[in-house]
Amino acid sequence: MRVWRAVLIVAVVLGGLFVAADRIAVSVAQNKAAERAQATEGLDHKPKVSIEGFPFLTQAAFGKLDDVKISADDIAARDGGQSLRIATFDAHLHGVKFSNGYRTAIADSADGVAFITYADLSKAAPLGITVSSAGTSADGKAMVRLTGTIPGIGAKLSVLSQVTVRGADSIGLHAVSLPKELTALGLEDNVRQQIDFVRQLTHLPSGISLTSLTTSPVGISVAAGGKHVTLAG
Repeated sequence: MRVWRAVLIVAVVLGGLFVAADRIAVSVAQNKAAERAQATEGLDHKPKVSIEGFPFLTQAAFGKLDDVKISADDIAARDGGQSLRIATFDAHLHGVKFSNGYRTAIADSADGVAFITYADLSKAAPLGITVSSAGTSADGKAMVRLTGTIPGIGAKLSVLSQVTVRGADSIGLHAVSLPKELTALGLEDNVRQQIDFVRQLTHLPSGISLTSLTTSPVGISVAAGGKHVTLAG
């Protein structure tokens, strides 16, 4: 009995040391991956990278991790006013292959959500235009409200605009209808050139594309996904 008790104690101690080593290793890997993701995407702040599953060392030995989660806050817009600040971005990556001492990380597939506040969407809108919540239309379309003074014309307006995904990395706003006092003067094209606009979401991982969006009282959530997504490179 004493022999088996001693064996059990040794097994417990070794198991504890393995767990400790595994947690240290995963912490180092997460930090390195976060640093590389920040450098690769040109982020102002280092994102949080979480390597899921246990044990990490066994996964690392095979050169592929089952699941990795990444979370980034305050992803700044590029200069020029043609892109949007992303308040938060959360992604779940599947089948992540690390190489070059964790300097490169490519996922078989990934899905995520970028959140944009109405305040940031207003900053990216034409001068004098404010974007706010408008819920969902009767047929399920995501809507926002534009209010303000039309640049170059001076007329005040308040219109509903549909917001949609435009291509792999942008969203666009298109007014459902314009006030009759403007269309009667033949100003529709001129007004639409001012208030219908497209803005890009930058600094997202390479290989990921926007797929759909929903609106809420506080902002817009944009879903994204893709294959062979580069977290760091």
